[in-house]
Amino acid sequence: MLVCGIKTWAPILPVKRAVLDFSSPNIAKEMHVGHIRSTIIGDTLAHMFEFTNVEVLRRNHVGDWGTQFGMLIEFLFEQFPDWEDVGNQAVGDLQSFYKASKKRFDDDPDFKERARQAVVRLQGGEDKYRAAWKKICQINRMEFDLVYKRLNVKLEEKGESFYNPYIPPVLEELTNKGLIVESKGARVIFVEDHPLIVIKQDGGFNYASTDLAALWYRLNVEKAEWIIYVTDVGQQRHFHMLFTAAKMAGWLPEQNEKKYPKASHVGFGLVLGSDGKRFRTRCSEVVRLVDLLDEAKARSKAQLIKRFTGNGQIADWTDDELDRTSEAIGYGAVKYSDLKNNRLTDYTFSFDQMLSDKGNTAVYLQYAHARICSIIRKASKDVEKLKMTGAITLGHPYERFLGLHLIQFTEVVEQACADLQPHRLCDYLYSLSETFSKFYTNCQVVGSPEETSRLLLCEATGIIMRQCFHLLGITPVHKL
Repeated sequence: MLVCGIKTWAPILPVKRAVLDFSSPNIAKEMHVGHIRSTIIGDTLAHMFEFTNVEVLRRNHVGDWGTQFGMLIEFLFEQFPDWEDVGNQAVGDLQSFYKASKKRFDDDPDFKERARQAVVRLQGGEDKYRAAWKKICQINRMEFDLVYKRLNVKLEEKGESFYNPYIPPVLEELTNKGLIVESKGARVIFVEDHPLIVIKQDGGFNYASTDLAALWYRLNVEKAEWIIYVTDVGQQRHFHMLFTAAKMAGWLPEQNEKKYPKASHVGFGLVLGSDGKRFRTRCSEVVRLVDLLDEAKARSKAQLIKRFTGNGQIADWTDDELDRTSEAIGYGAVKYSDLKNNRLTDYTFSFDQMLSDKGNTAVYLQYAHARICSIIRKASKDVEKLKMTGAITLGHPYERFLGLHLIQFTEVVEQACADLQPHRLCDYLYSLSETFSKFYTNCQVVGSPEETSRLLLCEATGIIMRQCFHLLGITPVHKL
């Protein structure tokens, strides 16, 4: 691994192509703390699959279609008759625009009727309504991209509207197979005696019809062998019914048949505040993701300045270094505090806990990694040359403990991919840093007779830690 690279330790998975459907915010609403889990968990799973040489299609199934657009478009027309000339300022703050249009919709029956007609016109393809829809979507994408850029998350958008043309032929196929029947004025698929509505009483499509079309597309056009949906646990029943319907249609194999292609729902719990309730601001508003990331970076920077001022190292840091390091630590802390938990459980969001340099936190792990980098720098040896000429010997018990822990990396990644549980990687990373700390306490590195071997052990640990950071979407810090 030291000579040929970390990729030689990548496990081999039984699939070549997977679709990962994650993040998926709704258009006309800003991304808030509720979107953080799907985005972070999905990105980590994508990194892990990509590391194993699986082609990953990262899909952002944004809510860019539906009845809410009638309300938004009509409100845009009402407030800004010259909306085409006004530009992005017409919508302004997305959350405020959505709230104002929703209030108008709830309070004014005439507006509500115009909004419903706007949906019909939009779905009918009228140019004016399509142009307004595109404008609202475009403004939202710019907001989303700012968040994704901060989190360094790559996604390809294929929203609900993308699958619209596929819905009629997919439903026709399911009808021809005898799966879709009429029930109480709607068209449904009975899944385990429960109706999955695919065409509403008014003839409109819904989430189920869109999701069936998307699943068909991912299986038949994108040729995915594993399709993974990362959403909150509240949607578990919906996806169970969706996957069961797909098995009834013969799209997916039964569990006792071949294993692939398959579809999986990766559910996750809530982000809670200190009061044990859903995490919100003091004004009971959902917390904007941008504000949360800003505060994480600001707190991290304040801690670093205090630390470096106290130990006399502040002069060694440029403003740019401080900014980049505080961002890496702050954003990494937010990600790790989420990922270290079993995704099915709720967790309490606490800046104090996640930015602590004690215990199982990203900050502690960043310091552990920076310490390894410092040891190697102090040795003043050409580590790349040592990799080619030196050898690792594990004569001391703590050397063996560390060596044995390092070679578990492949198995841990494989297991985390198999059961879609990123916290396994966090457990391993924290345990590795603890094991290294014991090794360093008991085994002198620089200046010892075993210096070459132990420097290579340090380098191997650093490589594994950096790979874990990468898989978790965290930028490693080399100096602290």
